[in-house]
This record gives sequence, C-alpha cells and structure tokens, in this order.
Amino acid sequence: MLSISKNISCISQNIEEANKSCFHENITLVAVSKGQSFDKIITAFDAGIINFGENYLQEAIDKKLHLKQLAIQWHFLGPIQSNKCKLIAENFDWVHSVDRLKIMKLLNDFRPVNAPPLNICIQINTSGEETKSGIAINNAQEYLNEFTEILKDLPKLKLRGIMSIPSNTEDINQVINEFKSMHMLYVELKKQINPIDTLSMGMSNDFKLAIEYGSNLVRIGTAIFGAREIKTKRSGN
Repeated sequence: MLSISKNISCISQNIEEANKSCFHENITLVAVSKGQSFDKIITAFDAGIINFGENYLQEAIDKKLHLKQLAIQWHFLGPIQSNKCKLIAENFDWVHSVDRLKIMKLLNDFRPVNAPPLNICIQINTSGEETKSGIAINNAQEYLNEFTEILKDLPKLKLRGIMSIPSNTEDINQVINEFKSMHMLYVELKKQINPIDTLSMGMSNDFKLAIEYGSNLVRIGTAIFGAREIKTKRSGN
C-alpha cells in the first residue's frame, strides 16, 4: 500500500510540473478505482485523494456503502444505460459520460430532491471510433447548444464541462490534435455557458500531455493502483 502513496506523490509532482506553462488555478485528480479493493481506496484517500471514478455501477455502489465514513466525491465514468440512471443519479456526485438528451432527463428526474445538483460532463468522441461513446466532435457545438437549452428545464443537473477519451494509438500527433480540438471547443463553450469550468481528458499514459493542452481534470487508475484486483461483472460498460 506504500506504493500507492508514492505513486500519488509522484503523479501530483508531474501534474504540477505539466501545469507550470498552463496556469490552471487547479487541476483535479480523479483516481479511477474500478476493480480495486476497499483497502487500496482507503490508502489513496489517506494520501489526499477525494475524487474516485468508477465504471461499473454495482461495484461502485458496494464501495460507496462500505466506505460511507469517507468524504469521497464519486464520479461515474462509463457508458450509461437508461435502466441504470436511477442508481447513478442517487449515488454519484459527478457523471462524465452524458451524450444523450434522454439520459440527461432521466438523471434529472431521478436525482433526489435533497441532493445538490448532479455535476455532468458531456462526452465528446474526438477519434471518430464507432466503439467509443460520445458526440462526434464535428457536431458537438450544435448538440451542446441544444443541451444547454434543455438544461434550463433540468434544475437537478449542473453542466460542468466536456470530457473525451483519445484514440488508442501510438501516433502522438493524432492524440495532440484531438486534445487541441477539445480545448478549442472548451474555450468556445466557456464564452457561451457561464457554469462551465471543466475539461476532462487525460489518463495514466497521457495525462501530462493532456494538461499541456488544457485539461484541468485527469482520470488516472493504473498509474496509482497498478493492475485491477477485482474481477467485475460489467454493468453498463
């Protein structure tokens, strides 16, 4: 467990170094804890991490119940099925993978009245890969304008920004181009939509590059925890 603390310290230093030329006021580190044990999550929390990301719904709910004594912010990262919206709306603080109006409306309807608005990011597909969820980058502005109008009637949701998963490629220029496209879209959206403050991109193998190209929220799993421990029955992913 000592290595988790060391990994977090090293990643935090790398984030700070990458951020020197970007001048972000703050960069949020989300520890992607899918497939990881309770003890590893506790160790990461004790090392200063408060944001944890999960892809598999039932696994996440089990963890939240077991770790309810910890002041964790839970982020849902996986593709969203309609029949999962109620549990997601009831159990998470953030949802990073919204890409349909239907899902937005369901999340709003199922959000408990005594809970704060659910923070959402709209997922953008920058790679064009059919296997990836998200709104195509070429159509993003049009869809986001529509989403923004709909959100006026969805008071239990708060649009925080956009997220993406870049192409799975060794072509660094391709990844850079996708990060640049996301940053350009983010800058335009910030001019139009006041609450937007989050550009979520970058994972274990590319988070420093993502920060250099504007990301202010990175999602890191393997570099913190190592290989997954829990064999999970997939739910919504």
